Amino acid sequence: MRNSLSLVSALLLLFGSASAFLPLRPMWGSTSSSFPDDSPFSLHLRATLTQLQMSKEDPPKIIISGAPASGKGTQCEIIKEKFGVVHLSTGDMLRAAVAAGTEVGKLAKDFMDNGKLVPDNVIIGIVKDRLAEPDCIEKGWLLDGFPRTAAQAEALEEAGVKADCFLFLNVPDSVLVERVVGRRTDPQTGKIYHMTFSPPEDETILQRLEQRSDDTEEKVMVRLEQFHANEDAVKGKYADISVAIDGNRAPSDVSAAVLAAIAASKAKV
Repeated sequence: MRNSLSLVSALLLLFGSASAFLPLRPMWGSTSSSFPDDSPFSLHLRATLTQLQMSKEDPPKIIISGAPASGKGTQCEIIKEKFGVVHLSTGDMLRAAVAAGTEVGKLAKDFMDNGKLVPDNVIIGIVKDRLAEPDCIEKGWLLDGFPRTAAQAEALEEAGVKADCFLFLNVPDSVLVERVVGRRTDPQTGKIYHMTFSPPEDETILQRLEQRSDDTEEKVMVRLEQFHANEDAVKGKYADISVAIDGNRAPSDVSAAVLAAIAASKAKV
């Protein structure tokens, strides 16, 4: 394994560009693929070659979806690091547009200042403007948890926003509830712990941990109901590019599947 990875690294240094590997791309979608298995090495190699090809082709355009606590944040960081895309959440885009004083930002501010939900047409305008900025055009983008409804998906399509890949993280509700209710935050450092999966080793830190007011089972179930009410409709809008990922595994295993799905989506483009 180590020798194989060293060989790949050497080849990358030798050729120095993605163009040397372009003939490999059709193999990924054929029955005679040189990488027939789902071993970690094969998944790593596919993702690496795809990453190189992206520097010469259209950058990736990815949507990742999943229920609260399904692991989107963790996977977004890995995707961003691997492919260099711009990671975008609606909350961050809203705040940035308001701070920049753009036209849609001013509209959003009016709603927010009056304690009202920002309507879909304003959010879509903010998303469309952000995706048209140079960094998104050059590097590609990763929409985190958006669209949330079929109406938002339709509005994105009407605005000319098209993704290459729609990733959906599947995690049972019982696991999601356990993930959320066990979360605790250190008020001094902002670091998040989990009482079951990653508790602090220091007793002093343990004593000062706090639970968010909405991280209770009752409130989590409400959020899950809202998510599931729109789940099928949103997935239906992206049926041709949708990939379901089993998110109830170790993050590294989920990441391998996510990177392979992105690689496969670019191979089809």
